[in-house]
Amino acid sequence: MSLSLQTNVTSLVAQQNLATNTGSLDNAITQLTSGFRINKSGDDAAGLAVANGFRANVAELQQGVRNANDGQAILQTIDGGLNNISTILNQLQTLATQSATDTFSGSRATLDQQFQTLLGEIDRQAGNVGLASGGTYNASLSVFIGGGNTQTNSQVTINLSGSGNQVDSTGLGLNGKKVDNQTDAKASITAITSAVAALGLVQGVVGDGENDLTYAIGLANSQITNESAAESNIRDANVAQEAAALTQGQVLQQSSVAALAQANSEPQALLKLLQ
Repeated sequence: MSLSLQTNVTSLVAQQNLATNTGSLDNAITQLTSGFRINKSGDDAAGLAVANGFRANVAELQQGVRNANDGQAILQTIDGGLNNISTILNQLQTLATQSATDTFSGSRATLDQQFQTLLGEIDRQAGNVGLASGGTYNASLSVFIGGGNTQTNSQVTINLSGSGNQVDSTGLGLNGKKVDNQTDAKASITAITSAVAALGLVQGVVGDGENDLTYAIGLANSQITNESAAESNIRDANVAQEAAALTQGQVLQQSSVAALAQANSEPQALLKLLQ
């Protein structure tokens, strides 16, 4: 290469290499300080789109887990009320059986008063847990969790709709039942036996719903872990790799600066030719 006072080609090449090495060093520093391999769309546009998809899925699933936990809390409250009603049915059966026997020598009016009070408590409890006629949870309950390939696969449905899932005295077939005489008491025993079976069916629906939500939460948490890992593989910086790149960039930048200084001094050598 000839020497020229007008154009220092060696310096230009050194400047270009210095800019390249500085850019690589800056990129390594950016990734190490941010923790991300992709810090702007230009870093990996296609990868960013995929990573954003994984991130959106994770956000959906995380809210879905919260939805499922809320659903379980509601079902557990309902379950507690159903257990109480089951206990009350046992007490009603005891009173009816006591009144139905010829050997009872007490007051059947008193027994019936207790009986009616307990029926009222069943209505109160059923109303509190939303399974009285027109109750809040006397419906088909859909808990959206996400993670499925269709809307149907993304939710758990607990069907507590219809009169068969009403656990007040009317829904259980106990409205108007009495134990004020032996005939009514015997009729009440039959009705209570049917009510126990009907209540058991509702408890089964609630229990299945609790189990389904437990399984759904487990799957959603697994999906969150896997999709977060997939996003990390695309978006997160490889710290060990970038640390090595940082060291390499520092060395190249320093050598480029030294070479540029040398290149810039080359024209001075031409002055010796003019002496």
